[in-house]
Amino acid sequence: MTTLSGLLDGTPLWVIGIGLVLSMAIAAAIGWFVRRRLVAASGEREKSDQEGYIVSGALGLLALLLGFTFSLAIERYEGRRALVLEEANDIGTAYLRAQILPSPHRERVSNILVVYTDNRIALAQVHGSGSERDGLVRQNDRLLTDLWAETVAVMPSIRDAEFSGAYIESVNAVIDMDTARKVARGLHVPSEVFLLLLVYQIVSAGVLGFVLYGRHGIALATMLCLLFTLSLLLIIDVDRPTSGGVRESQTPMLLLKDSLASQPPKVFNRTVEGVASPELTDPAAF
Repeated sequence: MTTLSGLLDGTPLWVIGIGLVLSMAIAAAIGWFVRRRLVAASGEREKSDQEGYIVSGALGLLALLLGFTFSLAIERYEGRRALVLEEANDIGTAYLRAQILPSPHRERVSNILVVYTDNRIALAQVHGSGSERDGLVRQNDRLLTDLWAETVAVMPSIRDAEFSGAYIESVNAVIDMDTARKVARGLHVPSEVFLLLLVYQIVSAGVLGFVLYGRHGIALATMLCLLFTLSLLLIIDVDRPTSGGVRESQTPMLLLKDSLASQPPKVFNRTVEGVASPELTDPAAF
């Protein structure tokens, strides 16, 4: 099953599509050949109602399996999409709470979070696996280590402050969200489900080849096989968190990046030695 999962995740979709179409064509040809032999042996050429029931049942169950598998893939996709928004909120909260820290820790933590946000966006947009992704993952882990090291360094100066607990909580949320997104990217539809679906789709093609004979029957069988193949390819694509074409939007993280760029630490310096800054007294600033 591990081998099948690796093939589904690493093989180009067009290769999977061609392989599946060829397999279904062979199965349909076998079904057509068996039909001819039976007709030649019995001389019976009329369709029976039983054949219609068998085709309806086989295609109905195939559609049910496709719908069930698509639901599993979409559920995982929606989970990854929700985590993007949650992570953007956690990083934004940690950034704002970091502005209460004394200098130079405030600037250091703020800079780490800005670089970390850029890294998370790049990591989500890189396609497939390889040296580029591995480098971004190493940078990601190093930034989290730096974030926690800076938090440890600032603790002696804020240990008795009321906001220290809230700040620690926000940093923990950022670190926990990293683990949550890594786990979410590794979740796939079980390989057993895809194996059953592939076998059932090929067998259904054989049933179509047995029942739908003649020019119109072949055209109808071909259309159905192509539709089912396209549906399965879409499911496989959605189930590829790091290499598929259907990937979760990074809009919340991009909005966060713009927000952090427009709010450097100096923006929050509203008072200097108890005197309000000009922005607070200038109506044109609002």
